[in-house]
Amino acid sequence: MSDTSPNADSLLWEETVPGGNHWSGLLRRGTRLRLTALSDGPNVSLLLFNQEEKLERYNAADTLKAQHTARLTAGHVCYSDMGRILCSIVDDSVGWHDPIGAISDAAMVRAKYGVKRFQEARNAMYRSARDGLLVELGKYGLGRRDLVATVNLFSKVAVDDEGNMHFVEGHAKQGDHVDLRFEMNTLVVFSTAQHPLDPNPEYGPRSILLSARRGAPVAADDPCRTHCAENGRGFVNTERYYAA
Repeated sequence: MSDTSPNADSLLWEETVPGGNHWSGLLRRGTRLRLTALSDGPNVSLLLFNQEEKLERYNAADTLKAQHTARLTAGHVCYSDMGRILCSIVDDSVGWHDPIGAISDAAMVRAKYGVKRFQEARNAMYRSARDGLLVELGKYGLGRRDLVATVNLFSKVAVDDEGNMHFVEGHAKQGDHVDLRFEMNTLVVFSTAQHPLDPNPEYGPRSILLSARRGAPVAADDPCRTHCAENGRGFVNTERYYAA
């Protein structure tokens, strides 16, 4: 894909997000964000909102059924609940990102890993994805009702014939990356807490590197646009939203 090779001249900013932390920011239409694993086994629980109207947000059900998939990778897009495209996955060295595995909460972290509070452990405190996401959502006047299904980047969850979900260990490696191209002005919110199905008995969330770059315009033959007829209509809906 022509717009996915990082170009140092187009770099806007870089930032490292430690494991177990949370982050949010505005990614404008046309910007490309690369997330890179700084060690094996990261997880990024991601939420997306229309920056101008935050009632419009990532819709997991529409994203999966429109593209006839239960995983996300290059060529796929993330739909809003208004039939528009918040972002496209334009490059991906991992090959599978989990859209169904949910997030950890405080009770789960406490039962699985124990307790380390900020008062004693400072930045080494144990955090859940739910708590981290709520902290970031609160910065924009959002709260618990806005905590919808996430995309868990870098994680793979397989489903057997009986419908049981199984976390696939060793899926993402150090240096793996995924590139998101934003088709709308998007509020991005995420946590780097461990996946709730991760069987590792030790608390050990991994850090990631964010690299934001200017992206090229979306071509008529863009692989995300042509992936399926639904995606073509989604791009048209999005372009009409910005036409005025």
